[in-house]
Amino acid sequence: MEGILVNTAGGIACGDDFSVSARLDPGADLVLTTVAAEKVYRSDGPVSHVRNRLDLGEGARLAWLPQETILFDRARLRRSFEADLAADSALLVAEIVAFGRAARGETLQEALFEDVWRVRRNGKLVYADTVRLEGPVSDLLARAALGGGARAMGTILDCSPGAEARIEEARAHLDAAGPGPGPTEAAASAWNGHLVVRLLGPEIGALRELTARFLTAYRGVPMPRVWQS
Repeated sequence: MEGILVNTAGGIACGDDFSVSARLDPGADLVLTTVAAEKVYRSDGPVSHVRNRLDLGEGARLAWLPQETILFDRARLRRSFEADLAADSALLVAEIVAFGRAARGETLQEALFEDVWRVRRNGKLVYADTVRLEGPVSDLLARAALGGGARAMGTILDCSPGAEARIEEARAHLDAAGPGPGPTEAAASAWNGHLVVRLLGPEIGALRELTARFLTAYRGVPMPRVWQS
């Protein structure tokens, strides 16, 4: 089953507060995506919040595959992602963020982006990740130790049983997917029962294409139709 999330507001503006909660009953199998890229508009000061919370029952499977989030200059966003998994449930997450509107040559002279991920299995924390960028974000990402000039980034997390054992397969899929039309960099690692792929690149389109090619091969099924529109 495939579900599509729609933001009827057309984007996230200063001080907006959005939340998504989903509970999968035992044995459920669901793909969740979004109808379009999520735009985060400039703010005069207030911080916007997006809270995503998932609860997966025994044997449930969820692929969380929203389209990219685009941060405008002076955007201020705090986002959280929390998932509670049963012992044998399977969760795959992919998130892409664009820092500025590439078509306009926009850079983030001043912005706030905070992204907090927490995943628990049987009540025990098994994955934690926090990204926080504040101030001249594009200048920060230009530093070699932070982004090496990246204007877009992606994270793919597989918290499914057996995910850690798929590390060589994941790396082979990345090699086969290739860098595409731009110099996007990607690498995979696995530990503590899960697998993570990180992507960085100067162009959102190339990074998105690489992400889609990898996920198609890794999952063995096409991406949601809205990704192809």
